[in-house]
Order: sequence, then C-alpha cells, then structure tokens
Amino acid sequence: MKVLVANHMMGQTFRFETGAVSHTGVVRDHNEDSCLSEPDAGLWVVADGMGGHHGGEYASGLIVEHLGSIGLPSSAPDLQARFVERVARANEQIHTHGAQVGATIGSTVVALLAFEQHYACVWSGDSRVYMIRDGQLTQLSRDHTEANELLDRGAITQEEADNWPRKNVITRAIGVSAEINLDHRYGTLRNRDTFVLCSDGLTAHVEDAEILEIARKHQPQRACDQLLDLTLERGATDNTTVMIVRAFDKTEVGPITNIFELPEKGA
Repeated sequence: MKVLVANHMMGQTFRFETGAVSHTGVVRDHNEDSCLSEPDAGLWVVADGMGGHHGGEYASGLIVEHLGSIGLPSSAPDLQARFVERVARANEQIHTHGAQVGATIGSTVVALLAFEQHYACVWSGDSRVYMIRDGQLTQLSRDHTEANELLDRGAITQEEADNWPRKNVITRAIGVSAEINLDHRYGTLRNRDTFVLCSDGLTAHVEDAEILEIARKHQPQRACDQLLDLTLERGATDNTTVMIVRAFDKTEVGPITNIFELPEKGA
C-alpha cells in the first residue's frame, strides 16, 4: 500500500508517503493484527490483538473500525479528541464482549497523529513507533511490559530486563479493563521525518539497526516489504505488521507548541 497525500494548512504544505504490510507469519494460523492509514485525517494505526482467533481479531479489528470513521479534524485538539473518543468506544465494546464470553481479550494500539506541523504518538501495550531523523532511529514509545515496569521501579537491572523470562507480558492493552490508559509523545515535524509503526512480531526478529538501515534506504512500501521478508526468513513466530510514514514539507516550521494535550499519565 502506497499513499501520497498533500495537506495544505496555514501555508504549510506536507506530503505523506505511506507503506504498510501485515502478515500472519510462519507459525500462527490467523492474523490478529490490524492496521489503518488515513493520511487525509492525519492518522496511522497498528493494533495487535490478543485472545485467540475470535478475541484478538475482534479486538484489533474493532479499534481500526472505530478509528476509520475519524473524519477530517479541524485542529490538533480536535484530532486528539476524535481519536480518544473512538478508542474509548472500542475499549467499552471489547471489554463487554470479553465479559460475555468469559475471556480476557484486548489489543495493543500504537498511532501517529499529524496536524499541520505537529505530530503526536499515542500507544497502549508493546506495539512500537520509531522516528528516523538526521540518520538516527529513536523509539518514541515505551513498551508497557512487566519487565519495563520492574525496571522503572528499580526492581531489576537493564540486563535483567533484557533477559526477563516474562518480557513479553504486557501491562496495558485496549479492552482488558473498563478504562483506557494511553501514553503519548509529541513534537514538530521536519522534512523527511520517517515514522515506523509495528507490532512486536517485527521486533522479535529484527534489530533496531536493521530497521534503520532498511527504512533509510528505501521508499516506505519497499522498506515495509523488505522488513517483512527479513522477519519471514527468521521464522516469523508471530503476526507481523509494519507501517512506515514519511513526511515532506516545503516551508519552514515554527517552534513546538503543546498543541496535543493528552495527559502525561493516560487519558
């Protein structure tokens, strides 16, 4: 999937090029990942469902379904409000469905929101968003995992966290509780900023340095395809979804403002 969109807002012209791929992998027999690209709205999403064939697909698919109706925002706060409202509605439906079937089902979510020169990354769970800027790869999200929580509390060292036997146990997801708990980071777009959104099926097999090398060398769709190929070559033990978004501008951007107003400790 390749999308080129030009946005003309307040004299600022941005063009977004998007690539995306989602695959069941080698081991699993169904794909519980879902993704969404809505460049006109300034929204890109990856969701990784959990709860088995009927649970995980349902959860990630419902998140994408709700966000697919986001429409065209009038401002960054409006985009934020539309995003949070739709995720909250999806959370309520997933949580209710899980109670009805007597199972814990849910989905991670990671999203890139962009309006004018501003961007926000929003996430719950261990799906990730990276940014490539000036030849450097930075992980903008922080995995909501048991290992990271223990690390943050000083209960284990970084080395212990890297080798934690339950390192893939997540501590947040959409649908597992009555309230949503989202983290965010925001900033100002620069020309050729590149964002990589992915489920943990990619990062289980591909190192950050490899993501950087491939994403820098190729257009977004080609980079997505190559990252998937590399994952498949290495066994692809989980569903794998990769989305790459590259931004182009034609004018100077102003200084960052706190235009996205998600609370620091969740919404």
